[in-house]
Amino acid sequence: MESQRSFLFIALMVVTFLLYQQWQVDNTPVQQPTTVAQTSSGATTDTNSSDFVPASSASSLPAIKETLTTSNIITVTTDVLKLKINTQGGDIVEATLLNYETEQGSGIPFTIMQNGNYNYIAQSGLTGAQGIDRIVKGRPIYQVSATDFTLTNDTPLIVNLNYTAENGLVVTKRFTFEPNSYKVNLDYIIDNNTTTAASVELYAQLKQSTNVDKSSALIPTYRGAAYSTTEDPYEKYDFDDIADANLNVSTQGGWVAMLQHYFVSSWIPNKGDVNQLYTSYSRNQEAVIGFKAPAIIIEPNSQATASTAFYVGPKDQDKLAEISESLELTVDFGFLFMISQPLHWLLILIQSVVVNWGLAIIIITIMVKGIMYPLTKAQYTSMAKMRALQPKMAQLKERFGDDRQKMSQGMMELYRKEKVNPAGGCLPLLIQMPIFLALYWVFLESVELRHATFGLWLQDLSSKDPYFILPVLMGISMFIMQKMQPMTVQDPMQQKIMQYMPVMFTVFFFWFPSGLVLYWLVSNVISIIQMKIIFSGLEKAENNK
Repeated sequence: MESQRSFLFIALMVVTFLLYQQWQVDNTPVQQPTTVAQTSSGATTDTNSSDFVPASSASSLPAIKETLTTSNIITVTTDVLKLKINTQGGDIVEATLLNYETEQGSGIPFTIMQNGNYNYIAQSGLTGAQGIDRIVKGRPIYQVSATDFTLTNDTPLIVNLNYTAENGLVVTKRFTFEPNSYKVNLDYIIDNNTTTAASVELYAQLKQSTNVDKSSALIPTYRGAAYSTTEDPYEKYDFDDIADANLNVSTQGGWVAMLQHYFVSSWIPNKGDVNQLYTSYSRNQEAVIGFKAPAIIIEPNSQATASTAFYVGPKDQDKLAEISESLELTVDFGFLFMISQPLHWLLILIQSVVVNWGLAIIIITIMVKGIMYPLTKAQYTSMAKMRALQPKMAQLKERFGDDRQKMSQGMMELYRKEKVNPAGGCLPLLIQMPIFLALYWVFLESVELRHATFGLWLQDLSSKDPYFILPVLMGISMFIMQKMQPMTVQDPMQQKIMQYMPVMFTVFFFWFPSGLVLYWLVSNVISIIQMKIIFSGLEKAENNK
């Protein structure tokens, strides 16, 4: 091999991969919002109204009614959530996660959803022939018994919003909150006090402003929509996709979600229903993803219930898997998820024993490097043999000069005679590469590492090293690895590039989460120790001949 710097090769491949991902993001044409009167799915793209309501499947609708009531904001507080609900429509307009700080040590809980200059809210309602969110202009304004509700003890908290429609329907919008849960159950209890049957369709959707900052080039994280169907358990549908075309998918069960780094919000319909998943995009750069359930027919003087569930909280795989099938896939480990999943499980297991995420990272790095030691040994052995052939390679070059054909034939004969495979170091390297990338995504996507403390100056493994100590140590370790592997390239320019590689990657790592840099540093130190052992063994074996 021309270059025997395996670690630098891995590092370069990783950075190239991440830069390519960001290039795709930055160079995707920004779609201009378009006005669409009606999609084939029956979902209207509302270009002016802030409250998009999916179209009804009914052939006719009652006349729109005016509402003159004043709306209020009610507050619901549990042990893990603080929600604000607007009585106009009964939408969740703010969600705060009480167990997660905005900034470590700030004491300010993290607000994931809000309604203001930047909008990110959860809406739900009833469309259909007699659906109150379709026939009431500006959405119905519910009545509620209080403005503040607090979950106490271990008993569920029920919050009822009541509305009596002019069409004869009495609707109770019931939120049910459980202790220590980020899941909220929502029931529409509909009483039909008329002499004719009524038809309603439950819908629920997430709306978010799309003018958000893009992720860092070196730390690419996804912010946008996603959904699940029976055919596609997990499918991203980013803001550009929503601006370009309305989603129209029918599926049994499924879910819709809005994703960001570490956190997710999701509506989960009944898994037994055939639901319609849809998106919408407005002129004020707001994207909507939601679902519409099948129509419910309520006979005269009868009652019916339409239900769904809402989740807003951390990307906790275990909790998400309990709520809905495939919802845990929102913890996106990329195309190497089959490797990342067991590594994530192992990391969690180790942390539960050592009770320190920094130590857990060190231990899992040692374990992975230990398991891969036979491959590492094969790689470095091949590299050492290739290095030993360099004097003979130089002689061939002097002998054949610029005659490439004879030079190639001479090299093949030399490899055969010395029993050296020139590609012997590549295969172990290619096997290690997926494992390295899988660990990278584990550390990047695990919400458990957010604000996780190691010790000393490393108080948050999800943020950069405040004093850049780890990146500098990592650069030093890369320099040592270079010195242990004398350069085989002859081109002066390539030599200079290789010499400055540690400096370049040290600068890259200034902005990496310290947990990732810690992993890389420990991996380097272990590689140095392994190289010392392998090269010493080869040297001893050569001397004994």
